[in-house]
Amino acid sequence: MSYIQPKEFASKMVDAGESKVFTSTKDTLIRAYMAGAILALAAAFAVTVAVNTGNFLIGALLFPVGFCTLYLLGFDLLTGVFTLVPLALFDKRPGVTTKGMLRNWGLVFVGNFAGAMTTAIFMAITFTMGFTLEPNDVGQRLMNIGHARTVGYAEAGAGGMLTLFVRAVMCNWMVSTGVVAAMMSTSVSGKVIAMWMPILIFFYLGFEHSIVNMFLFPIGILLGADFTWGDYLLFNEIPTVIGNLVGGLTFVGAMIYATHYRESPKRNAALARNDDASAMPAE
Repeated sequence: MSYIQPKEFASKMVDAGESKVFTSTKDTLIRAYMAGAILALAAAFAVTVAVNTGNFLIGALLFPVGFCTLYLLGFDLLTGVFTLVPLALFDKRPGVTTKGMLRNWGLVFVGNFAGAMTTAIFMAITFTMGFTLEPNDVGQRLMNIGHARTVGYAEAGAGGMLTLFVRAVMCNWMVSTGVVAAMMSTSVSGKVIAMWMPILIFFYLGFEHSIVNMFLFPIGILLGADFTWGDYLLFNEIPTVIGNLVGGLTFVGAMIYATHYRESPKRNAALARNDDASAMPAE
């Protein structure tokens, strides 16, 4: 069978985190760049489908094609390394340090941003005929998304920022579940099916993904939306990165590590039966 038991894929998670710490700077940047570019293209595709069909669910159903593609090609997203790399540190793998973890995160962030920006520039050109026309319907929708999810949060004050943070936490709860789910199978079809479900959930519910946002907001600015780079960084990207870190590490990485990789000893069956019997009320 292609299914891998939780204890086995928990070990794979720690091994993957260790491997990423020691990956060369060149390879880390290339893999992160391509991941950012592909995920951004998937976001452009999903928004285009939603605008053309008038049904956002169809766009959300198709968006995971980008995530599955970049994962199968061995590329890296910041959301994934947020979850996997700390596990190698928890496990005290030789040579894995906090400095090495932060180096990996920094390189992946830079690579993801560069890749997403490349796609944003390319798509801005296609939506405006090389910046000679007003943005088409898809471009207008992207501008509106960028404004609503920066200035909109800011105008709502503390409640808006809390909402942004919670959406970012829940986003990487789902996205990192997709990363881990892919480790549950040894077949390509099994990996794709396992990844598709949580990614669909995050996108349809409008959660905040730091790498998707590296595309959505810069392209809005390039197209002339009514918000600034400062709005984007302060009222979306920075809080989203922090929320993604919290969501992936706590709800996925740490939980699986604690219960499957560092599983506690089983209860003694005979003692458990006695405990249960003594806990029953007397008749």
